Amino acid sequence: MTVDTEALRAAIRHLALPFELRKIGHVVLMVADLQRSIAFYTGVLGFKVSDIYGDDMMPGGMVFMRLNPDHHGVALIGGAVGPSQKRELHHMAFEVGSLDEVFRARKHLRDSGATILFDGRRRAGVQIAVEFLDPDGHNLEIYWGLDQVGSDGITRPKEQWRGAKSLEEALANPPPGQTPVVHDKSLLDQQ
Repeated sequence: MTVDTEALRAAIRHLALPFELRKIGHVVLMVADLQRSIAFYTGVLGFKVSDIYGDDMMPGGMVFMRLNPDHHGVALIGGAVGPSQKRELHHMAFEVGSLDEVFRARKHLRDSGATILFDGRRRAGVQIAVEFLDPDGHNLEIYWGLDQVGSDGITRPKEQWRGAKSLEEALANPPPGQTPVVHDKSLLDQQ
């Protein structure tokens, strides 16, 4: 089946709504081993646990975790049968404040034995990222430098997208207007 991008664009509706969504509030994931997943999200990614439900409140248990003052950004529910079938979630992304943090995240994920799927720059949005799996096979991303869209709604033209197949390539070949700087050069892979 071929995707008709023009038909998709024609389907976009610009409505005057009585509210404006500002960010992804939270994501809830089913996991096979709640204890293993808590250890990953807290020990590898640095989440803080806000609350825990036992089986009496949620079959399989539930853990609410946060990265900022919001009560939770991610919640995990135990009891999933087997690893993720990757149908319920494509990926979940976490923004960091500097490019050095993306490089440090890659090193930390490697050192923690996480499965890294990709590091570099995809296309639209031109963020520099490391993509990896959690213990249940959910795709996660840590990124810096996501394009911002102004009130005019104009996005970067696709001829300015610059894919890169490593963080180092993304650093060496930035798109117009992106100034990637890594202060700690020891984080760079030596080619």
